Parts: sequence; C-alpha cells; structure tokens
Amino acid sequence: MVTTGALLHGEQTDLLDFNDCEHPVALQLGGNDPAAMAECAAMAEAVGYDEVNINVGCPSDRVQKGAFGACLMREPQLVAACLKAMQAVCSIPVTVKTRTGIVLKDAPDEYSNLDFLFRLVDTLVESGCQRLYLHARVAVLEGLSPAQNRDIPPLTPEKGEAIKLRHPDLELILNGGITHLTNALAPMAWADGIMIGRAAYHRPRLLSELEQNLYDTDFRIDESAIFDRYVAYMSTQLNEGVKLNILTKHLLHCFSGKPGARRYRQILSDSKRLNANDFDLVHEAHSALGLHTAQTEVGLNAG
Repeated sequence: MVTTGALLHGEQTDLLDFNDCEHPVALQLGGNDPAAMAECAAMAEAVGYDEVNINVGCPSDRVQKGAFGACLMREPQLVAACLKAMQAVCSIPVTVKTRTGIVLKDAPDEYSNLDFLFRLVDTLVESGCQRLYLHARVAVLEGLSPAQNRDIPPLTPEKGEAIKLRHPDLELILNGGITHLTNALAPMAWADGIMIGRAAYHRPRLLSELEQNLYDTDFRIDESAIFDRYVAYMSTQLNEGVKLNILTKHLLHCFSGKPGARRYRQILSDSKRLNANDFDLVHEAHSALGLHTAQTEVGLNAG
C-alpha cells in the first residue's frame, strides 16, 4: 500500500518501481480524496500497473488518523466517489479490498453485521466495482494492533459466500486465514479466487501445492533453481543501491525442513556481513545445505 500523500507530495521517487517479472502487478492506494486517488490511479496506469486497488481494510492507528483504510467502511458513498473518479481517468481495473466490518467501542455491532456489509457492497457494485477482495474478518479499530487484527477476530467466510450469492457477477476474492492446502481449496467451491498473504511468504511451497492441485498434477519445483534466479535478481538490485539485508530476508523461508536449513538461516542473518553488503554470504548459505543446484528437485509435499 502507498498513500496518495506519499505519491503526490513525498520525496521518494521509487515508490512506484517494480520489476517486469512481477506482472500482473497491482498498486494499492491509501487515501480518501477522490481527486487525489484519481491522480494516483492515472500515475499507476502510466507506469505500467495492471490494476489499482482501494484500501478499505487496513486497521492501523496511523491509517485511522489519516481517515482511510478500514474506517472508510463507515463512508461507502465516499469510497464510491473515489472509485468513480479513478475509473474516469484510467482503463485498468479499479478494485476494492475491505473487511467484513469494523468494531468500535461505542458501536460494537453497528458496522459489523451482515446487513451493513451488504449496504457497503451494494454501493460499490452500483458504482462500477467489478472485483472485491474480502478479508473475512472484522477490523477492531480500538484495542487491537494490526498484527492482532490478522488473527484474533474470528473468520467469517460465510459472509463472503452470502455476498457472492447476492452479487453473482461480482468477482469475489477471499482472504484471511488461508494457510494450508485444505482451507485454500475449500472457498474455491463458491469464490472466484483466494488471496494468500503471509502463508505464501513463510511457507512458499504452499503455492506449488496449489499449482499441482488446481492446474498441473505433474508440476514440480526445484528450490535451488529458484534460488539461483533470485540471486541473479539480487545482483541487479545491489548494483542499483538496494541494501543486501533488504534482499536476503526473502530467502529465509526457503529450504525449510532440509538438512542444513538452520545453518543456512544463520548465515543469511549475519548482521555484520549484511551491513557490509557481503554478497558472498548468500552463496555460502546455499553451500551449507549441501545441495547440487542443477540436480536438486524438491517434491511438493516434502519437508
């Protein structure tokens, strides 16, 4: 997520940067001013994004102070105005990501029931929203941190299914608590898709399991080959001034459960060498696994 203020008034020129290998890639915007959201949506299309998304679900205090994110659920007409303004200036899809509701201390039930969610989604659909990403939890805006909001409020995917029944033409992508193959496949009986966040990061083989089960039963993954591709990418990013510690953290969850994986992580976490941008530690970490890069093939259900 990038805020409209950061894009329009900030000094960082790299906020919209991405690599061509990331396509299809979406930009999520945080903001509440239709004109500013439209200007940023046009910027996103101009630099090659495939989609621009409105954040109506982030529960952080900082976002609340900016009056966007999850607190925007209370103002469906404002979200609709942003949606229309953005659609008017770009041809790429303008989508919305939201939660099933919000909980406030002084109004614990007013914005967390299904009727409220229906009113919100009805407004979005009437305003031209064709794709909705739904985190199947309420956001507790007072008393829980963003991290706690990812786990403590109970999942209610049945609300997503109710929305899909009410709006069968709306493309609905379900998010929240999808960590294993079984609970990833279950919503596919009614949803148009699923969104996987931290589980894909902490257990990257989950994506490979889904590939095998949904698309290609013969699919296999060679983690070492993927490692080599990423190391080549790291080299280009280091040449552009990206710090090594920013790049290596994305390798930490590879090879989980393999002999030498603990030593592999230890080497990649050497702060002194990371701060010195010592690229050799990456190859040293891989060597600690005792794998043969060109010959290693990892089964999808391994480790």
